[in-house]
Amino acid sequence: MNKKRVVSLMMASVMTAGMLAGCSGGNNNNQSAEPNSPAETAAANNQSEGSYPDYTKGFEKKVSLDIPVYERAFEGWNVTDNYYTRWVQAEFGDKYNIEVNYVPITRNSEVTDYEQLLASHKAPDIIFHYDMPQALTYYGEDVMQPLDYAEIENYAPTYWKSMGETIKQYGVVDDKNTFFFAARPEADNFTSIIRKDWVEKVGMKVEDLTSLEKYNEMLLKWKEAGLGVTGGSLLQNNFNYNYAFRDWPVDPKYRALYSDLSVADLTSADTERFLRNMNYQYNNGLIDKEFYLRNDDNKIKSEFVAGKTGNYGFYLTNNTDVFAATLANNPDAEFAVVPPFAGVPEGLKPQGRAYWPFGFIMGINYETSPEERAAVWMYLEWLSQPENLFKFQNGVEGENYTLDADGIAVKKADYKGESVLAQNNNKDYWGLVTEIAQYPEADKTLKANLRNWAPAGYENLADDMVKYYNEVAEFRTPDAMFTVVLEKVNEYKADLNSLFQDLYVKCVLAPEAEFDATYEAAKETYLKAGYQEILDEKQEAIDAGKFR
Repeated sequence: MNKKRVVSLMMASVMTAGMLAGCSGGNNNNQSAEPNSPAETAAANNQSEGSYPDYTKGFEKKVSLDIPVYERAFEGWNVTDNYYTRWVQAEFGDKYNIEVNYVPITRNSEVTDYEQLLASHKAPDIIFHYDMPQALTYYGEDVMQPLDYAEIENYAPTYWKSMGETIKQYGVVDDKNTFFFAARPEADNFTSIIRKDWVEKVGMKVEDLTSLEKYNEMLLKWKEAGLGVTGGSLLQNNFNYNYAFRDWPVDPKYRALYSDLSVADLTSADTERFLRNMNYQYNNGLIDKEFYLRNDDNKIKSEFVAGKTGNYGFYLTNNTDVFAATLANNPDAEFAVVPPFAGVPEGLKPQGRAYWPFGFIMGINYETSPEERAAVWMYLEWLSQPENLFKFQNGVEGENYTLDADGIAVKKADYKGESVLAQNNNKDYWGLVTEIAQYPEADKTLKANLRNWAPAGYENLADDMVKYYNEVAEFRTPDAMFTVVLEKVNEYKADLNSLFQDLYVKCVLAPEAEFDATYEAAKETYLKAGYQEILDEKQEAIDAGKFR
């Protein structure tokens, strides 16, 4: 077994030994102390290219297929046993003699969940993540088996036709076929809303928020009027907080050096600007005083719903409860989308992270057998069929939705029956093949997306979200994709992320007069703790052209 994998997974196992006793699911039942090495397993698993068993009539012996799914649904929802999981079993699993199991993965701690499952040999057959740095980390831990692209095409021709070129372009690491992907059409429904009534109560309009300086001016007026503060949360998992504080245009090599979803940047001039602003907001009572305790969405949302904070970032969907919950506490509340320039210092641009042309980045568990791997491809093929994808995304006609004259599904917002959709329209299930629901025609897709995104009565919010997304498209750039494993990132990222949270919070909470000294000390500590080694390793890869 690869030494890196042993060390990583043993650490996860030791740290969570008590928790692992309660884990269940997964087909990796090898409980020996030292299973076959990943290389040996992969060699045994791969058929000779071009020779693949015919499973169109089903497997002779029942195959257990373990599919990961994010566990982030509403109260009363069983992520592993519901109308849709039973439908999949009946329509796909029973047809091919496959037992389909859904393995819950917590969205906010998915890496920890995966490491625990891998350490206990209970990980699902698909190992996924949205971000390439973490996907490369899994690869570096040697927990994914190499792929035979011809095998994917054999068992999943529809899926391969859609994603084959993307897989061949981006799925190779160290000259090994490693990753496969979900499609990612160009769209996004993440947005930030603001209490429009608060803005207008202090004599301003949402359209006036044309810079960070204007936004802070508004926050001062909120404070003077006793309305509330801007929301805040602990920085974790998604480190793109300083993009709007960068100079424009950003140099690709600079971006490659400092942009990283795995490790936070604390030392650049961009982060200094970002933290200096947070320090100003904190010391002047403009931000949630306990922002560092808001470490999950429910905690952030509850402050907004209670009327304590005036803004909230989330995925806008037609079945969100944030508006109704806020109105229950604040009947006069009004809402608007935050303009993209509101958080941008004057003279800079609303930079953001552009998506790569794929959603989920996926690999096959190194312990997955050839039959289980074939079942994965067969599942992706089944899921790629328009009628199956449409049902997963919309539910049952006549119950969850009706079709309009354009053939677009019109959701019944108040439907609470057996086939009710999970939050975000079941995307955590069908996201394995595409990130966004689509119709054959672009205008119909947009129209359908707006319906899926806009809660009844708030159609204007979805319209503004799309308008702003298009307006700032030129300022979205993708992070660098390194084509080699960054060993120092893997070695230091866990410790650095914990250290970063401590150091950046100290910088924000320091008296304004002590910010410079506190920040300089934080940088020195962070660099010595391994960040300088990461920067050196990245610079070497950049100089060698080992990034896209």
